[in-house]
Amino acid sequence: MKSTTRGTLAAVIAGAAAAVGTAATPAAAVGTVPVPVPLEGVSGALGTEVPKAGLEIPVLTPGVPDGPRYVTGRLVPDRTLPQTPLNGALPGAVLDAPLPQVLGDRFDHVGIDAPASDLRTLGPGLNLDAPLTAPDPDNFGLPALKQPEISLLAPVVQTVADANLGAGAGK
Repeated sequence: MKSTTRGTLAAVIAGAAAAVGTAATPAAAVGTVPVPVPLEGVSGALGTEVPKAGLEIPVLTPGVPDGPRYVTGRLVPDRTLPQTPLNGALPGAVLDAPLPQVLGDRFDHVGIDAPASDLRTLGPGLNLDAPLTAPDPDNFGLPALKQPEISLLAPVVQTVADANLGAGAGK
């Protein structure tokens, strides 16, 4: 293969990789996959306007759990069952529906735009402690008894949802 052919092939592959990378960036940045709802064929078949719709499906990505922490004075580490983070997005939707006017052949439109918004969660976790203390040198190195401890770490959900509802003249 000639060097010019190899150079051209490398340029084409680099351009295709850049195009695929830029096309995937918006979906990966928000954590959603856009899903268009094709209704244009229905509009042509019926000879009238039909609603337009588009959806955004979230892609959840698990994070790295915050592992157990060793605390002095406890036999079992803190956060025995660590909370697992999940990052993603709330589903988004864009809907635009025609409203026929009473007098005339035109349409008004009503629409809702609910973009996908970031979602951060932490699953529940668990803390345990054994019913024994650490070895006590004043008690010949034997542990003492104590009340067992158990606590549940509550799940966390954090997001800011946003939506716009609008109505207006036909398009």
